[in-house]
Amino acid sequence: MRGLPADGVAEREDVLAAAVVEAVQGTSAYAGSIFLRSRDRRSIVLAATFGVPPSLLGGWRLIAASSPIPVAVAYASGRTVHLANAEETVRRYPQLAVALPYAFGSCSVPVRAGGGELFGSLAIVWPASPGSEGLSKAQRRQLRNVACRLGAFLAEHSTRTGVPVECEPGTPAVEVPPHSAAAVRVGLFDWNLGSGILDVDDAFCAIFGLDPGAFDGRPETLASCLHPGDRAAFRACAREAGGGGITARRLRVRKGGDGGDRYRPVELWGRVPEGDGVGAAAHLVGAVVDAGAGVAAVAAVERLRDGLFSLAPDGRVTYVNRRALRLLDVSADEVIGHCLWDVLPWLSDPSVEYRHRSAMISQAPSSFLMGRPPDQWLAFFLHPQPDGVTGRVVPTAPPPSAGTAPALPPASAPATAPARLGAMYHVLQLSSALTEAVTTHQVCEVVSDQLLPAFGGQQMAIYVVRNNAMHLLHHTGHHETFLDWLEGFPLHARMPGTETLTSGAPLFIESQRDLVRGYPGIPTGEVNSWVYLPLIASGRPVGTCVLGFDAPHHFTEKDRGILTALAGLIAQALERARLYDSEFAVAHGLQQALLPHRLPRVPGIRTVARYLPATSGMDIGGDWYDVIPTGSGVRLVIGDVEGHSIAAAATMAQLRSAVRAFAAADHAPGDVMSGVNRTLIDLDSDLLASCCYIQLEAHREYGCAVTAGHPAPLLRLPDGTTTALGLDVGTVLGVDHASVYVPTRIAFPPGAVLVLYTDGLVEKPGTDIGVGIDRLRVSLAHALADSLDELADRLLHHARGSAYRADDIALLVTEHSSSPPAP
Repeated sequence: MRGLPADGVAEREDVLAAAVVEAVQGTSAYAGSIFLRSRDRRSIVLAATFGVPPSLLGGWRLIAASSPIPVAVAYASGRTVHLANAEETVRRYPQLAVALPYAFGSCSVPVRAGGGELFGSLAIVWPASPGSEGLSKAQRRQLRNVACRLGAFLAEHSTRTGVPVECEPGTPAVEVPPHSAAAVRVGLFDWNLGSGILDVDDAFCAIFGLDPGAFDGRPETLASCLHPGDRAAFRACAREAGGGGITARRLRVRKGGDGGDRYRPVELWGRVPEGDGVGAAAHLVGAVVDAGAGVAAVAAVERLRDGLFSLAPDGRVTYVNRRALRLLDVSADEVIGHCLWDVLPWLSDPSVEYRHRSAMISQAPSSFLMGRPPDQWLAFFLHPQPDGVTGRVVPTAPPPSAGTAPALPPASAPATAPARLGAMYHVLQLSSALTEAVTTHQVCEVVSDQLLPAFGGQQMAIYVVRNNAMHLLHHTGHHETFLDWLEGFPLHARMPGTETLTSGAPLFIESQRDLVRGYPGIPTGEVNSWVYLPLIASGRPVGTCVLGFDAPHHFTEKDRGILTALAGLIAQALERARLYDSEFAVAHGLQQALLPHRLPRVPGIRTVARYLPATSGMDIGGDWYDVIPTGSGVRLVIGDVEGHSIAAAATMAQLRSAVRAFAAADHAPGDVMSGVNRTLIDLDSDLLASCCYIQLEAHREYGCAVTAGHPAPLLRLPDGTTTALGLDVGTVLGVDHASVYVPTRIAFPPGAVLVLYTDGLVEKPGTDIGVGIDRLRVSLAHALADSLDELADRLLHHARGSAYRADDIALLVTEHSSSPPAP
């Protein structure tokens, strides 16, 4: 097959697509998804879907690995999570059931390598009536087999290509749409898989904005117009057709001239031209799919008195008959390619999108009533299939509770309303995300990521109170000067940002006229609507959260109630984060004070040290290092007190002082460790610690080492031979008064390098620590550095680049130089 490059990422996408399809088709499911771990291992990211487009999954594209969500639990625990029906989902995972309250069953299995390393999880869903038993044992076993084969491929593929097994947030997921019914085909392309030449007809070029005379005939040009989630499927279709298979699959190609994200479906199939003989090159043929199942069928549908429409799985309208257009009071151009709740304000209620999602996910019919201005009530009926929804709309009488007119937005409402995934979903998402946020910066990022998409805003600013005045803490949006005028205003000033805080009541301002009427002379800028939310925690004003909307925005009673409730969540999270930031400043200062400010200069021995704090928790731990000079040499110390807290740091300081005291008394290494052990027990701190103590003499080619449960030091000899020292490992400190620590003689000739470290550098969840030590040994053996400082930085290269470090890292590198260091 010629035409498309086969790189490492493309190969992985193809296998992900094949795996999710096999998982679904081998069971009674209708949809599936694959999640892969993020680079920092704190989240799993949607990487591939079949049957359910990512847009239908809403916020479940990025899930914290610690979340109580089945796919995250399967990844974190390495176990299968089988939920036979909605009742079991409610009982075991209530958060998921509240956010996705639909009648479905699911099964999530871990994706792991043969050695046990976890890469992600694979999940499938199926329609489930109450009391259904879900998958059989054989089906679950089949699903695990698919996941195991996928894990084995990912491990081998990463080793072979160097592409890491991870997925970054924002990376488009590979999408495999379900097979669709036949349709009218207009506009063709023909790709000769032997020669690699791709021909297109004039109709195809016209639809997608291509110049027939300038089209270069390269498949890559067409592939660049595909929806990002369909590129793997495009390559898979080419392979199937090239291998003699016949495929029929629909993909999405960007519609020319729109300049946006509107796509037209293109159906693909393989063929071998008649008369070309045995061994002839296969062709992959594509045709633009027109709405409807055929000219005769469309004519029949147009004669019906009911309004009929067809929705793609993600809710976009693919067909609507004339009767439905009249009932909805729109034109075909207004709705084709869009979601109804995006273009019709009276259908923008989140319950409408909820009904569509419910029908698609549970694969069960749904119906509802909605009022169209000024006084028309319509009944909607949704009939789902895996490849989309057939809808029917008919006039109906108003419900008894509606009176004479439907509840509608005022005439001043904008022509379009922002899409909202559902109020309860966003409340849950925000509250869940805020529990993960620790610092004020993280809280502000969560709020902007959740609130702006949920309510259609474009600007957000959070001001906090300091010294009875307003000060900007965070801003998001393209108007750089949004609310700059509020900076420094006293809390008692008559401004919307301050009055909402002193009164405790939110302000909803729907137009610039309303703002100027209430606050004459206040700058309006390019924003047309505002929400001012008071952030009050424990009765104390914390600050104000302001949302800005570029276009005039109508706030429904539901919007106002939800935003008011969310303000309380934001205030509590922000107050907690500010307390954390204060404690962090104290902890960081304490940590720096407890570690050596500089290392002593010892003739014949060079030392450098590094310390990296953990990226989570209090950011202060019990890792420490020390270099203690003596009359004839030096004592190297590295240790690790368990935990991350002020208590751990304080214990570390006491142990460091104890080691120095015993070393100053010229005790032997084993006696030093025994004395420090007794000291820790006498402190009665309930904390344990590991430690390694090495005695070196500048004029000798050997030293003496003793360890208390600490990872083995690494030694690189002048010829490059690098080993982990085989020391007599004693009991960790703080366990037994009678513990004995036996010293071990070690070689340390001139030119040798000795590396001491704490477990944060070599330990990773789900991986044996011995593997990490060997990786560090290999790095030391092959590290090319012009100085000891550069060597230390190279050994910490990967740790520094990681966005997530679960533990502190201390590193002490020592070299036996042949001559004293230059002054």
